Amino acid sequence: MRTLLLYTVTGSVLATGVLSSMQAPAPAAPPAQAQQMPKGRNVNPDAGLAADFRKRVDAYVKLRDAAESAAPDLERTEKAAEIVTAEKTMALNIRQARATAKRGDIFTPATEAMFRRMLRPPLTKGKDGADNKAIIKDDAPQPKEVPFKVNSEYPKDVALSTVPPDVLLSLPQLPEDVQYRFAGKHMILYDAKANLIIDFMLNAIP
Repeated sequence: MRTLLLYTVTGSVLATGVLSSMQAPAPAAPPAQAQQMPKGRNVNPDAGLAADFRKRVDAYVKLRDAAESAAPDLERTEKAAEIVTAEKTMALNIRQARATAKRGDIFTPATEAMFRRMLRPPLTKGKDGADNKAIIKDDAPQPKEVPFKVNSEYPKDVALSTVPPDVLLSLPQLPEDVQYRFAGKHMILYDAKANLIIDFMLNAIP
């Protein structure tokens, strides 16, 4: 009886030792899930480029405003000669302030690529695209009529193209007195107040 009890106790101790030496398996990790974008949020891949474009345009407008403050006040005269003088003085001040300006300072290569993507739908899709192209072509001057040079004066005797609403809506919004215009297939960033070509983009129309 004593021998049987000894075996029983010894067996229990050994079993306890064996069990305590074994580690319980770690809990299984939850299955990995693919990262998901928040629902209802559309990411515009061109948002950064559009913001950079607007920043460059705003910098030009700030410079233009400073040049305007140093020129005769256009708001205080109705005489044609004085208006022309004030406009030319402002344009001269702008040229001096951005004497090193060159093509591509505002329409950078990346910005041009963005504009081509934006212009394609309203100018190529269906009847509306054909109509929009025709509207631009009707009164857009020929390229030879416009000096494609940054800071150049836009010729007074040359028409300014119409830009259809569909096209304007597809492009980044501009500050007052800064406009998109076309000459042939090329697009001009035009300062209507100073009558200057700020920058331009060749073969913008698809």
